Amino acid sequence: MTHAFVVVLAVLGVVGQVLAVLLLVIGVLAVAGVRGPLEWLREALWGYELWCAFVVTAIATAGSLFFSEIAGYVPCELCWYQRICMYPLSILTLFAALTGDHRIARYLLPFPVVGAGVSTYHLLVENGVVEQQQACLVTAGGCATKWINEFGYMTIPTLALTGFALAFAFLVLASFEPEEGTLRPAHA
Repeated sequence: MTHAFVVVLAVLGVVGQVLAVLLLVIGVLAVAGVRGPLEWLREALWGYELWCAFVVTAIATAGSLFFSEIAGYVPCELCWYQRICMYPLSILTLFAALTGDHRIARYLLPFPVVGAGVSTYHLLVENGVVEQQQACLVTAGGCATKWINEFGYMTIPTLALTGFALAFAFLVLASFEPEEGTLRPAHA
């Protein structure tokens, strides 16, 4: 059962990465002056961005707890720093979504930015690009331990980075309200 759930999380990670790439392409097009895809996305998601961020962060939090509490994988020091960034996001995005408070989204943006930085560093350590610190060797056999490796690349820091990237994208979408009269309210 544990391996089956790991595969489910890995598949969700791949789906999340595809979604993150699509959001990135839409963002690049908007910066280049092609605003149609961004306007379509804003109209399709307006009012639900915070809920999307909550779903992503809740799945990431649940997956993290599954790895440590059910699968028995001991979190390394870098995993703990990633958790410090992800866990509050799952709670705060839920409260923001329940209240429909889009203003809070911009104040939450540092969490996925810092978490993505830690995840990227963790990936570099895990893949031997950066040497792990002595402190890492004390916890969980080291930060370079690959507890999972689905599809040849999907590891725990890869899943975390995917979650942080999606949370960041949805929070950015929620941070900037559309101009008055351009979108219909999603909850009408």
